[in-house]
Amino acid sequence: MNIDKFKPAIVYTIYIASTPEKVWQTLTTAEFSRKYFFGHAVEVDLKLGGAYTVRTPDGALHISGEVIECDPPRRLTVTFNVNWPALIEKLGPTLVTYEIEQAGEAVKLTMLQSHDRVISEDILSGGRQGWPAILSSLKSVLETGQPLAIKMAPPQRMLDALKAMGIGTP
Repeated sequence: MNIDKFKPAIVYTIYIASTPEKVWQTLTTAEFSRKYFFGHAVEVDLKLGGAYTVRTPDGALHISGEVIECDPPRRLTVTFNVNWPALIEKLGPTLVTYEIEQAGEAVKLTMLQSHDRVISEDILSGGRQGWPAILSSLKSVLETGQPLAIKMAPPQRMLDALKAMGIGTP
């Protein structure tokens, strides 16, 4: 996959009182991700071409992809395909990159969601709502041991845009 064609559509940066190694572990293991990702389990085979999956709390496949870049504990890039075949067919692949940097006594975590084509603001509204909630909960787990309790649903404007494109949602 030629990732040079992908351009960031969403960039989110957060600072966490932790170490790069702990942030890496939290991003790449099911044990930790279930705590901050609202019960979802992230499973990563940490090698180039390795599998990347996210399972719902009931174990169903929600996101699948593969590892494109893996430089522990500094950088992880994966393809990030929501398990809606029509969505991938019409919108193309998504790349998610996590950049982890020491920032004094904290860690700077930057998440980039990138696409190889222009994606409408309505479609991107889902990620723009979801990523801050997920990563803020990750920060909370690392700093306090407790996740955030956030009630969320996909933005209606995103659902309407998907419907207009003929993409049904599960």
